Amino acid sequence: MKFIVSSESLLRELQILGGIINNNNTLPILDNFLFHLNGNQLILTASDLETSMSATIEVESKDNTMIALPARLLLDTLKTFPEQPLTFVKTKENTVEISANNGKYALAYLDGEDFPKAAQVRDPIKTKINGQILATAINTTLFASGNDDLRPVMSGVFFQFNTSELTFVATDAHKLVKYTRTDIKADKNAEFIMPKKPLQLLKSILQNVDEDLVIEYNETNSEFSFKNLRMTCRLVEGKYPNYEAVIPKENPNIMQIDRGEFLNSVRRVSIFSNKTTHQVRLKLAGAELQVSAEDFDYSNKAEERLGCDYQGDDMQIGFNSRFLIEMLNNINCDVIKLSMSLPNRAGIITPMDHLDDGENVTMLVMPVMLNE
Repeated sequence: MKFIVSSESLLRELQILGGIINNNNTLPILDNFLFHLNGNQLILTASDLETSMSATIEVESKDNTMIALPARLLLDTLKTFPEQPLTFVKTKENTVEISANNGKYALAYLDGEDFPKAAQVRDPIKTKINGQILATAINTTLFASGNDDLRPVMSGVFFQFNTSELTFVATDAHKLVKYTRTDIKADKNAEFIMPKKPLQLLKSILQNVDEDLVIEYNETNSEFSFKNLRMTCRLVEGKYPNYEAVIPKENPNIMQIDRGEFLNSVRRVSIFSNKTTHQVRLKLAGAELQVSAEDFDYSNKAEERLGCDYQGDDMQIGFNSRFLIEMLNNINCDVIKLSMSLPNRAGIITPMDHLDDGENVTMLVMPVMLNE
């Protein structure tokens, strides 16, 4: 086996794939990258058994073979090279020798046949979506997903595709985010739950991808393919909770306020809140919002007044400041609308600007009981 490859292009692809590899793998071969040489095409693969990602790059070769090379050693070596052609040659001593401008480096390899095969997505439904739109959907929802091992369905993002719109939902039972695109449609109705790890990888990869990618999915697996990359992952099993049931339909008390001002105020005031409940109190009357927090154990107290546009009855409502800050940080707009009904019902945050045509964002945050 022999092939010649650009050090820079090899490093770029392996750094992306490296995000898949776990620090403590049960199978030693998962600490390796699979190199599948097929003539002048080199297919690189990394896997953690749940998720598998592969990248295809052009090389100079005529061979066909599969070997697994140690990921950490290879990445650490490639990072030190300036851009140059590297020659990989399989030797008789069960090593692969890398020849660079200044020297030679030998790495032990494993048989590529032992590397786990990526799951096949059989009889899939296909949907096309722009990379930037998918990145926005992931960015907007992923932070709201849960970390509870006892409720795995809440640990991912719910993809709800139908013939009129695409919807992405995440919740941890304290907060909920729903992101909808009515300008994109699927050929068939389908629902599946994507796990968190592959979405975090997609989020970083898609930052600069402004082209369509293809999502293929069935009941057990999904596959995302774009450019020279392909990612296959096992879906979260189970039925997603009926999230629509918890979104209040009648919300007569509506406040509009500058997002940045509100966020900074909650941040400052929450420093003085109780360290267990993180409670901040919102008191609305006329065109004024009062944001306050108090820690009775230490007699710490803070209060701020902000101007706002408020339509509704005078009311007081308490929220966990951490959830409120998280939501305000992850919504891309200048002005937000906070819709409320009663102090014991969820508040709904929606952006008032910076939305594309057909784009809808709904963020729901559960209230906390106020200390009188």
